[in-house]
Amino acid sequence: MSTTTDPTSRRDLLTTSPTSCPAPRPDPEGPVRTAPLVVSGLLAAGSAWYVWAVHGERFAALLLIGVFLGVALFHSRFGFTSAWRQLIGVGNGEGMRAHALLLGTAATLIMLIVATGVGLFGATPEVSPGPIGIPLFAGAALFAVGMQLGGACASGTLFAVGSGQSTIVLTLGGFIAGSVFYTWAFPAFDGWPEVPGLLLADHVGWGGSWAITVALLLGLVVLTRVVQARRTPPPRGAVPTAQGLARIVRGSWPLLVGAVVLGGLAAAVVLVSGGQWGVTSGFALWGAKFLQLLGLQPETWEYWREPANAELLAAPVWTHKTSLTNIGIILGAAVAASAAGAWKIRAEIPWRTAVAAVLGGVLMGIGARLAAGCNIGAYLGGISVGDVRGWLWGAAALGGTWIGLKLRPLFGLATPRPSDSAC
Repeated sequence: MSTTTDPTSRRDLLTTSPTSCPAPRPDPEGPVRTAPLVVSGLLAAGSAWYVWAVHGERFAALLLIGVFLGVALFHSRFGFTSAWRQLIGVGNGEGMRAHALLLGTAATLIMLIVATGVGLFGATPEVSPGPIGIPLFAGAALFAVGMQLGGACASGTLFAVGSGQSTIVLTLGGFIAGSVFYTWAFPAFDGWPEVPGLLLADHVGWGGSWAITVALLLGLVVLTRVVQARRTPPPRGAVPTAQGLARIVRGSWPLLVGAVVLGGLAAAVVLVSGGQWGVTSGFALWGAKFLQLLGLQPETWEYWREPANAELLAAPVWTHKTSLTNIGIILGAAVAASAAGAWKIRAEIPWRTAVAAVLGGVLMGIGARLAAGCNIGAYLGGISVGDVRGWLWGAAALGGTWIGLKLRPLFGLATPRPSDSAC
């Protein structure tokens, strides 16, 4: 096979990433989907106005940050699931290098915010390390298996649903169901062995924490380049794109541009709310609220009797930080996909794919609650503040990804192969 670069050159290992063939040329974007664009745009604007009028500007700002997150996630097609799958499956590390840029951008901005104590709307940034133990490793691995079966991660599930991907609606339903199951079965999961967490800033200060984090991320970039040079994988697949200035609103954005924008928006969440961007706690809350609408009483469960959780369940969804950004991501992705001509509902879903989507969602719901976070709250959130558990979550997720790749063929799902023209 021919390669785009010479993998035997030591210098090339650090500056280039060979692939087995050139990347495919992207197709042009389709025509704007006017009706979905108008509906999603009005829903986004109307929701932001309602939240501002009823609950205040801080909550409206979080919803709008979520909208921008949805736009950036869709236009850059920023994937956690696909990045891990491509690295483990064929050795293509482009997605993981984008992760490094996202994490580095977020870490730089968020550590600066926390170190200076700056916040908007009266918010005070707070950081504390999460515990390390069996729940973290088991939950992260279980979540990663679910990602590969369900076809999306936590943030990916939201932006895929917003862009009209019918299969991922099933994944979201399973995600919520798995989260509800965990809250119901909480006594069985509570008390698993853990030790206190480790926050780098507590030992080397915020400057030292930032330096160590960036050094580790640079090491990740080098490692993925070495792996890619040895395996010479297929290039990443191309997605339809606009040209010129239209690309800003029609897509698709370069992956690294998406990484920087998402890192900045993750910092904006901290600036406005005082806490990290998260996704999956919202699914547990949505499930509990839905059960209450059916006349059931999840508030009697041990999980929801804990003071902090009881307060969340008693409050409106429109004042829950994570729910606001989640809703915003769905609406923002719908706007972006409609502008790109990519919004389309597909009614026919193979039964094995449907089963994998629901099962994957359930596993992610349980895994995220068990590990107290997902690819956003635990992985991105942890690494960006120098919490060691973020790195450990990522390592466990890579192991879970390997298991998930072995299971995908059982459900008729494709896995990347070295002979593919794109991965």
